[in-house]
Amino acid sequence: MSSVDCGAIQGESTSSDNGDQPQRPPKVPRIEEEEQQEEEVESMKPPKPGLQRYLVAFEYIGTHFSGSQQQRDQRTAVGNAFQKFVGQPVSVFGSSRTDAGVHALSNVCHVDVERTSKRKPGEVKEGDIMVIDVRSVPSYFHARYKAQERTYYYRLLSGPESLSTFERDRAWHVPDELNLQTMQEACKVLVGHHDFSSFRAAGCQAKSPVRTLDELHVSESVSVPYFPSFTEREQCNFSVQDSLNNSGEELIESCQQFGIRRGHRCLVVKARSRSFLYHQVRLLVGVLKCVGTGQLTVTDVKCILNARSVTAASPMAPACGLYLGHVKYDFN
Repeated sequence: MSSVDCGAIQGESTSSDNGDQPQRPPKVPRIEEEEQQEEEVESMKPPKPGLQRYLVAFEYIGTHFSGSQQQRDQRTAVGNAFQKFVGQPVSVFGSSRTDAGVHALSNVCHVDVERTSKRKPGEVKEGDIMVIDVRSVPSYFHARYKAQERTYYYRLLSGPESLSTFERDRAWHVPDELNLQTMQEACKVLVGHHDFSSFRAAGCQAKSPVRTLDELHVSESVSVPYFPSFTEREQCNFSVQDSLNNSGEELIESCQQFGIRRGHRCLVVKARSRSFLYHQVRLLVGVLKCVGTGQLTVTDVKCILNARSVTAASPMAPACGLYLGHVKYDFN
């Protein structure tokens, strides 16, 4: 395992040689900044008389979307399904901005309309997006500013085998073996109340880089879409144990059949906080991945955090593995 000199860490970066290349955080164009500011001012206005505000939860596969927010001349998650769902042109104000290629198990927005759609959640599908829940809320309720907590998940698939067609654009494929234990140790360094300037992309609109990361955890999950039954997994585990007691060649024979591809080891990073900085989760995962492969140590992670500069961090993880999992509200 290599380590990084804390004194020189700001001038160094770590790269990956797999197909899903991590990226350096891009700068946000000024025109986009102005559009975001205009949108925020508009979103704070109360609805016009006769309109009702609704909170809408929706899921989507972000591969073919240019992010979640409405943009001129771009296909976005919120810009396609809602006119069909509501039945009229409508301004949509989201709880969380997601980048192009990022998915959502449940994102939330609010809309002001004369009446709710006669259609039920689940009945409206627009390509890769579906409305999953609707709730009427008071006129002052704001999807973004009333959110108490946001949870993100990031999927990494580890192993030398090429990525399955069914997993393409759904996870970050890391050919190297990932050390789960050291990744979990690195998470402990990052959890808590910190200045996350090292995990804040250029162009971030937040006034302060200080955030409280309530949870950051890495766990192993069953790799889909192979859908092994519990019995099949147990049989494979027994076979693995027997093979470890004998030879590595028997391991391949016991768990691999002709025409059935070898699966990957699936690790899921869970990040939970009231709010996140621009590209914060992807930058955190980029560093954790490098810890897992041995390119960085837990001590290096402390140095990166204390450097308070995004140039100290590893290249951020690609968008394809990131999922907005849940946005929490208090309706009482």
